[in-house]
Amino acid sequence: MAGSPETRLVVLRGNSASGKSSIARVLRERFGRNLALVGQDNLRRVVLRERDRPGAANIGLIDMTARYALSAGFHTVVEGILYADRYGPMLEDLVRDHQGTTRCYYLDIPLQETLERHLTKPDPELLAQVTDQHLRDWYRERDLLPGEIETVIEATSTLRETVDRIMRETGLDGVPSIDR
Repeated sequence: MAGSPETRLVVLRGNSASGKSSIARVLRERFGRNLALVGQDNLRRVVLRERDRPGAANIGLIDMTARYALSAGFHTVVEGILYADRYGPMLEDLVRDHQGTTRCYYLDIPLQETLERHLTKPDPELLAQVTDQHLRDWYRERDLLPGEIETVIEATSTLRETVDRIMRETGLDGVPSIDR
């Protein structure tokens, strides 16, 4: 088991440049302290410096980190591309084991908009390393988890609308932030 009846778990999935990290950042800004961000890119690329492949070590690290944060009383956002075929079983187990409110969201952004959004990223080094061809190669259309456990958020939903919706649907808008 993970977390408690009071903890909230939010899973944000979607293609590269779909807005996952921005949504997670604004959720934390809006909520305050006591909201853990478990980012696939940070754990996979920074902590482990590992390629995204089936059975990779980052899958277990994401799971363990999210479970630890939830069990320590933190509301938790897990965000990343998190391909369904590679990360799906771990996410399904995490969702099943979480004792509190859990909501999963898939950001359904068309490839062309993904390419345009990528160009707005403020990191010039990342822009130089990740090309349009990379984005095309990584892109998977509607890579949904089985069992219809995800709410699909369309490209027409603004950042503010998406954050408002997640805050409301998870109940984070009615939970006080704890100053740790």
